[in-house]
Amino acid sequence: MTTNKKEDIMQASLMLFTERGFDATTVPMIAEKAQVGAGTIYRYFENKEVLLNSLFRECVEQIIQALSDGFPESASVREQFHHIFHRLTRFGQENNEALTFIDSHMDPRLLDEESQSKFIELLDFLRRFLKRGQQQGIIVPLPPDALIPLFYGPIVKLFLVIRDGDLKQTDELFAGVEECCWNALKVH
Repeated sequence: MTTNKKEDIMQASLMLFTERGFDATTVPMIAEKAQVGAGTIYRYFENKEVLLNSLFRECVEQIIQALSDGFPESASVREQFHHIFHRLTRFGQENNEALTFIDSHMDPRLLDEESQSKFIELLDFLRRFLKRGQQQGIIVPLPPDALIPLFYGPIVKLFLVIRDGDLKQTDELFAGVEECCWNALKVH
C-alpha cells in the first residue's frame, strides 16, 4: 500500500469493485483491503456511492488522457485508429482493473450526473474520430454509437480473457485484433 490513505482506499475499491461488483463490496471489505479503519473511508468519501463515482471518473479521465495525449490530428484515419487502439490496449495492459471496472459499472443507477457526463466525454472523443472518418468516406456510414462497440467492446473483453488466463498477451495478438476491428469499421 502507498502512504496516501485516499489512494489506498481508491486502489482497494478498484480491486474489490472489479472482482466482486459494487453491491457485493462492503465498506468494511474496502477498509480491510486498504488497511485503514472504516471511519477513515468516510473522511474522504461520504458513502460507498460517492467512492464509486470518484473512482469511475478518475478511471475514465485516465482513458481520455491516454487517448488524447499525442493524438495525431493531421494523420490518416487509419493512423488515428491505430493510435486509439494502441492507447486503449496499453491502458488495458497497465490498468486492467480500471478498464474492467469502467465496463462493469456503467449502470445509470450507480453513476451520478458528473460520472455519466465524464463517460460521455470519452464517447464524444470516439464519436468525433468516427465522424471525421465517415466524412472522408473511410469509415462505414453507421451511427457512431453503433460503431464504438465494434472496437471498444472487443478490447475490454480481450483483457477479461487475458486476465482469466485463457489467452496469452502478445504483440501479434494485438495486431491481429486491431486489424479485425479496423476491418469492421472501414468501408470495403
